[in-house]
This record gives sequence, C-alpha cells and structure tokens, in this order.
Amino acid sequence: MKKLLFLVNVDWFFISHRLAIAEKALIEGYEVTIACRFTEHKAELSALGFNVVDIPFSRSGGGARAEINTIKAIKKVIEDVEPSLIHAITIKPVLYTGVALKAVKKDIPFVAAISGLGYVFTANTFRAKVTKLIASVFYKVALSQKFKTVIFQNTSDEAILTRVAKLKRTDKVLIKGSGADLSVYSFKPENLNQAPKVAMACRLLKEKGVYQYIEAAKVVKASHSDVEFLLIGTPDLENPNTVKQIEIEQWVNEGIINYLGHRNDIPDVFSESNIVCLPSFYGEGVPKVLIEAAACGRAIVTTDNPGCRDAVIDGKTGLTVPVRDSNKLAEALMQLIENTQLRLNMGLQGRKFAEQEFDVNSVVDKHLEIYSALLARGDQ
Repeated sequence: MKKLLFLVNVDWFFISHRLAIAEKALIEGYEVTIACRFTEHKAELSALGFNVVDIPFSRSGGGARAEINTIKAIKKVIEDVEPSLIHAITIKPVLYTGVALKAVKKDIPFVAAISGLGYVFTANTFRAKVTKLIASVFYKVALSQKFKTVIFQNTSDEAILTRVAKLKRTDKVLIKGSGADLSVYSFKPENLNQAPKVAMACRLLKEKGVYQYIEAAKVVKASHSDVEFLLIGTPDLENPNTVKQIEIEQWVNEGIINYLGHRNDIPDVFSESNIVCLPSFYGEGVPKVLIEAAACGRAIVTTDNPGCRDAVIDGKTGLTVPVRDSNKLAEALMQLIENTQLRLNMGLQGRKFAEQEFDVNSVVDKHLEIYSALLARGDQ
C-alpha cells in the first residue's frame, strides 16, 4: 500500500486547508498519516480513517533544544511510518522535515508546500535580516532532496526560493492557494436594501492590516456614517504581534466596528456583506479568505502584497492598494461603496475567477497528480 505522511504545524490548519486532499488520497488507496501538534481535532481525524501522530511543533519558538527535539521527533515518525511519500506544509514543517530526511538518508519523495514565507523575506529589520540568512541556509538543505516537488502559491515566493535553493523548473509547481468548495462558498446577490457592510476576517495579527482597517473605517465613517465594518476572527495569543482583546473592545465601544469573533459560517457572513477587505502586509501564500470572498461573488479590497494581489484581478475583481496605507485603503473602499454597479460587476467577475482558479476539486486533483508523478520518479 502507498503510504502518505503529512507533516503540518497544527491540526486546525490541516482541517481548514488540506483535509480535502487527504480524504481524496484515502479514496485513491493511500494509507494516510497526519503528524502535527493536536489541539482538539485528533479524535475527529482518527475517526475519518487517518493515522494520527503527535509532533511537538511550537509556533512561537521554544528554544534551540526544543526545536532540535522536534526534528528528532519528525525523524522518528518517518522511520516508524516508512512512508512512500511525504507532504510537509507551512514553513517550519517544510524546513524541519527536509533536515530530518537528510538524517534518515533515504530518497523518499518529498512534497514541500510553501504557503507564504512569513515576515522573514519581506521585513527589513536587523533581526529579520539575520533570520533570513539562517532560513536561507535551512531552505537550501531542506529543498535539496533528490525527488521533490515544491508547491508555491504565488510567483513572488517562487522567485525568492528558486534563487535561494537553486530550484529547477521541474522541481516546482504553482497552485494558487488551497481552493474553496464552490458549492459551499456559493454566489448570492447582494442585499441592496441594507446599509453597506465591509467584512474583514483573519487571524487578528498586526501584519494582517487590522490597524489599517480600523483607521480606514474611521475615515469612511466620517462621510458615510451608515457603513458597517465587521471584524471576524480572534487574537492569536501565541503570537507576539497579536491584536489585543482590550483594543477590540475599545473599537467596538467607539462604534468603529462590530466584532463577530470566531465564526464557522463565513459563507453566510460574506453573503450578507458587500465588500471583503484584507489589507495584509504579512508574508501570505494566497489568503484563503480572499479565495472564499471571490467564490461568494464579493468585490475585494486588498493590498499589492505577494499573495494578496494573486487573489484578485486588479480593477476587475477587486482593488489593490499600497501596504500600510490606510488613506488609500479608505479611498478604495469608498469607491466601491459609492459605485454600486462597479462593485456588483467585480463580484460577478470574482465568482468567474474563482471557478477558473480556485475550485477545491481542481486543487485536490493537482495534488494527487503530483503524488503520482513523484512516486513514479522514485520507482525509476
């Protein structure tokens, strides 16, 4: 039996971004093992037919000894599972699995999914530059496997790591994001009988542009007091750059936003909104929330940031603005608030774009094709 081993940082991310691929792999006859840090979904994943293994991934960093122990744990999982194929997802699992494979000393076919490079390759602080140098060395080692496919979500990340790891054309593929279930994220006409609603949904980190969103909301509401600004998501307490709950409460008390917290009904939230906004300057892959917004047929306002700009056709399915520029963000939002027909047309074009680029079934099929091709190369 073909054995597929997924290595990912945490269970909830796997469920939201890769579960459909794993389920299709089961149908295709793979024995599938998921190795990650589990929060509350271990039993759920086991019940679906997956083998589950704990890996002590730390998102905020636990010191050199803890990180080395994580690499050792990955090496042990690889030796115990004896996979035919490994699929590592997000930065730390990709880097640590690549290093562990060197210690295992077997040419196991390796899929490395780069879903954004984080802040390291975009920030200009001294600390970021040092981290970039270290990360570049790690990437050279991790992506030096004999049989590999590196999956990029945007061309900016592809260019950076192609240069850093000296990747050949046959080593890489571009797949724009994790896809969306177009039957769940379906198009519904806007409700034009209500005051305009703008929605922002994300992990509530500073780099996601939350503060710029708040400042833009203040500007817009100064002349369009009826516009409702929604903020969806929760603070990420493990991240030092999280937005604080006390700040959210202050914005609510000042009447700037309505805060919805964590929601499991994002298709409904977007369908009840008129515009979806994500002013991120984070090192994104292709933000899933923008894929979902396009699938729901909603005009998008986002930044000209790698990953974000890949989720829209500027001027056709949405508008892009410079990063960290709340005034330009406000101008773009007001343009769509005031021009209903432009906004509606962008929503319709966004749905077509989603059908062409972001159908989860197409994304799943592409991954299974990658698996088959890599296994064939490994058998030669």
